[in-house]
Amino acid sequence: MPKTDEGKIIGKQLLRSSSSVGSNYRAARRFCSQGEFHSKLSIVVEEADESVFWMEVMKEAYVVKPNEVFKLKSEAIEILKVLSTARKTIAEKNIKRK
Repeated sequence: MPKTDEGKIIGKQLLRSSSSVGSNYRAARRFCSQGEFHSKLSIVVEEADESVFWMEVMKEAYVVKPNEVFKLKSEAIEILKVLSTARKTIAEKNIKRK
């Protein structure tokens, strides 16, 4: 990240949201009930989506060159898809149990 004000602000936000993905997923794995897991996984999905958002801001604001964030953003989108699918599967299992 460049040492500009924009780079520092956006970089800090991206660091917060992306590290929250890992820490909240770890916490989600420790919950006992499916409902608790689904709830915590929803937070993980939100944080992953926020991380993608900050990468888009970096690109649109020309904080970094578009090609510098392309691969990272692509991988983040894949992670977001996996997490969203997992959350949907858990929600469907919870509905079937009721």
